[in-house]
Amino acid sequence: MNESVHIPQFGPATIAADDPRYESLLRGTNHRFVAKPDRVCVVTSTEQVVAVVGAAVGSGLRVTVRSGGHGFEGFFAAEGGVLLDMSEMTNVYYDPSRTAFAVEPGALLGHVYRVLFKGWNVTIPGGECTEVGVGGHFVGGGYGPLSRRLGAVVDYLYAVEVVVVDADGAAHAVVATCEPDDPHRDLWWAHTGGGGGNFGVVTRYWVRSPGVTSTDPAELLPKAPSRWRIGFCMWPWESMTEESFTTLLRNVGTWFEQNSAPGSPHARHSASFYSSHRSGGALMLQAMIDDEIPDAAALLDTYFDTVSEGVGVEPTRSQVVRPWLYFAAYPNWGDPGTQDIRRIKIKAAYLRKGYTERQLASIWQHLTGEEGVQNQLILIGYGGQVNTVAPDATATAQRDSVLKAAYMTVWGDEAEDHTHLTRLREFYRDVYADTGGVPVPNEVSDGSYINYPDVDLADPTWNTSGVPWSTLYYKDNYPRLQQVKRRYDPRNEFRHGLSVELP
Repeated sequence: MNESVHIPQFGPATIAADDPRYESLLRGTNHRFVAKPDRVCVVTSTEQVVAVVGAAVGSGLRVTVRSGGHGFEGFFAAEGGVLLDMSEMTNVYYDPSRTAFAVEPGALLGHVYRVLFKGWNVTIPGGECTEVGVGGHFVGGGYGPLSRRLGAVVDYLYAVEVVVVDADGAAHAVVATCEPDDPHRDLWWAHTGGGGGNFGVVTRYWVRSPGVTSTDPAELLPKAPSRWRIGFCMWPWESMTEESFTTLLRNVGTWFEQNSAPGSPHARHSASFYSSHRSGGALMLQAMIDDEIPDAAALLDTYFDTVSEGVGVEPTRSQVVRPWLYFAAYPNWGDPGTQDIRRIKIKAAYLRKGYTERQLASIWQHLTGEEGVQNQLILIGYGGQVNTVAPDATATAQRDSVLKAAYMTVWGDEAEDHTHLTRLREFYRDVYADTGGVPVPNEVSDGSYINYPDVDLADPTWNTSGVPWSTLYYKDNYPRLQQVKRRYDPRNEFRHGLSVELP
């Protein structure tokens, strides 16, 4: 007779500076940041997290946390203390006790998509960078190619398990759900866009579609696509004049203003715009859609036709269809840089409307001048189903935007840090010169995205708007986040360069 064998978890593995494993555990994706903790603790269970956090706090040591390691500002990279490595907590499973799917924080998005698809043919509208860890992605209000059609990831968050530290310094785990009568509901709410590293250590998420009452796990999340259609429309940079470039970018903004209403035909597909510096070769529109949607190819063609109108330069166009999982879980898909060129800076903004004429001129200047050869601009479609949720229903406050903008630079040599950082900062500052160098919420802009954190927004050198970083990220939701902070992290044990402050 075959009997199931219980395989014990390892850990916590405690790795000090004299351990040969130590050097391998100090970096995330962004090589600008290197942690220097007293020790790294690799954990595999909630109980281990409680023990490690409790021991660290009892010894007066700071705790920092890393799951997938994709934090763009390296908030895990503290000097001294304990670095909590969550990367081996990777389980994804159906939990009948909560009628929801449980996902541990170290699980990478590609792994989550594989398990949900293979086991139940369902998915979540998460990001397309397959090796991003769930830990920070969910809590910061993650989104991806299915979000215009299905909403943000946090719109599917049913519950969260968090290890918190009380006023006496004792660590314990709390499960918070979205249920109206849950005494910890505010802690759940804070994890629907409040950003990572603010309230405690997430050890588990539970996800399911809102309002679903079925007990069949195959009905608890949206059905996954079976085939995925990807379209491209590209222009050679060398052929573009300032008029043709600004026409294209103006068309992009106008198209998203007119085609991002919830339930509209074009909200069923993703759409984006990518520009390198002029020296980089090409400008690209991209769109992606579930190929089972009626007229999928025609919808993408209409997008490309409309945005190309009046540009005056003939683009190259193509569409390909792939099996869903080939796209959704392909290793290293979407990550910037290479193994050696992985020093990254990203600055972000939400757009309610397309850029103004002055902003278009500024973008042209920075993407064609000799100074900013590493600068990139990416506009990613948003809105659609995301905008059906009230701005205070979750901590994700931006619920009437149509685009996310990412201003990015990637390089390899530490000696060039100042040069590349300054050029990108100047690019961003000049685009938002009318509002103090940052995307102050107004008719066109709507602040920034906490999952693309940018400490410059808290620096008066680069933010002269008088609007604090906390408003740019959280708008009117910030005071409530501060109250959650006071209740669940009264000692401010969990903190970083853009952490929620105690009131």
